[in-house]
Amino acid sequence: MDATITLQDGMHFMAVPPSGMVVHMDSQPETGQRQGASPMELLLVSLGGCTGMDVISILRKKRQNVTGFELRVHGDRSTDHPKVFTAFTIEYVVRGVGIDPAAVARAVELSVENYCSVHAMLHKAADIKTVITIIQE
Repeated sequence: MDATITLQDGMHFMAVPPSGMVVHMDSQPETGQRQGASPMELLLVSLGGCTGMDVISILRKKRQNVTGFELRVHGDRSTDHPKVFTAFTIEYVVRGVGIDPAAVARAVELSVENYCSVHAMLHKAADIKTVITIIQE
């Protein structure tokens, strides 16, 4: 895999990953004029996106009637530089009709243990906890 990251202005960078989809990154919290997410914010949402795509795919294969799906990802960071993530909590919020809690638990288990490459990488550096919330409609 190859990507190109180009300085635009200030601390605003434009990244072009292999997909060609442009990603903007910025780190100007003091100016309030950010034009993108910070690299650490992107890492946080990458974790959620990776496992979320796995879980929703598995739930669809299990024919679960999911009407809404949300991930709430929390990351704790060190106060000392380089301010790495020290722990994560991922809450999977599944909304639907007749959702089988065992099917959701198994989908999460398969994602975090077998499929999500971002989880596999980050788990080596930080503790990752999962929480499942099911809202039956």
